Amino acid sequence: MITWSGISMAFALGLWTSISPCPLAGNLAAMTFLARRLDSQAAVLLSGLLYTLGRVLAYVVVAVAILYFLLEAASVSFYLDRYFNTALGPVLILTGMLLLGLLQPTASLSLAGQGLQQRAARGGVWWSLPMGALFALSFCPISAALFFLSLIGLAGREHSLLVLPALYGVGTAVPVVGFAMLAAFASQHVGKAFNRLAQLERAVRVIAGAAFILAGFYYCLVYIYGLPLNAA
Repeated sequence: MITWSGISMAFALGLWTSISPCPLAGNLAAMTFLARRLDSQAAVLLSGLLYTLGRVLAYVVVAVAILYFLLEAASVSFYLDRYFNTALGPVLILTGMLLLGLLQPTASLSLAGQGLQQRAARGGVWWSLPMGALFALSFCPISAALFFLSLIGLAGREHSLLVLPALYGVGTAVPVVGFAMLAAFASQHVGKAFNRLAQLERAVRVIAGAAFILAGFYYCLVYIYGLPLNAA
């Protein structure tokens, strides 16, 4: 049965992903696409929802493809249940270091280039769905670590093929949904919100990175070194 801690952590991982540099750039591009339709509240809201749905579907499909084989293999499932907390500490520390820029690998996968954005601009609202999916699958080191290491491991331990990956996808699209609602009902504040989000990105990323590292050290001390820090 999925735990509340698993649900909250999956959504939090999605939020942290949304403010990491590469996904944030994709979300900002999506916001720019939505901003062209400020004259139509319905189109703006529909675009935001379709973009979110695209991200959710992409993450769920990838997660199901990976977790199905992991959970079908009894030995892998056993090790996920037994050693997930042990492995989570180093994973969180590594992810925090990536968020803080202490590690700067350059490899990335981009499936949503300028061509797609231009096609979406010509194609209309419904292009927000594939745009969301392809932006979701454009992994950079930080988003890859958050998804493949943290989220997949968490979903495997919780035996959740659908719910946790879907919540993660919703979390990654929160900035776009918020922007869509703002654009639909308070368009005069769109520019200020856009600039404010860009200004806050680094501060939030530093806080998230520090939180990841602290949580990672906690998991290492408790589950690797056996210190009774989680005792009541």
